[in-house]
Amino acid sequence: MATKIKITQVKSGVGRPDTQRKTLEGLGLRGPHTTKTLEDTLSIRGMIRKVSHLITIEPAE
Repeated sequence: MATKIKITQVKSGVGRPDTQRKTLEGLGLRGPHTTKTLEDTLSIRGMIRKVSHLITIEPAE
């Protein structure tokens, strides 16, 4: 079974480059204080790295 991670957006995407806003949208985050639980895959990790300054990550249960 694949590991899951919980991603929470803590800062807004307003004023950020378009690529970062689209990455947040691709992760399913719509605004500050929204949380998504996603599979821990290489593609998701790459997206997380791109917007790491706007989100927090923790293991899901």
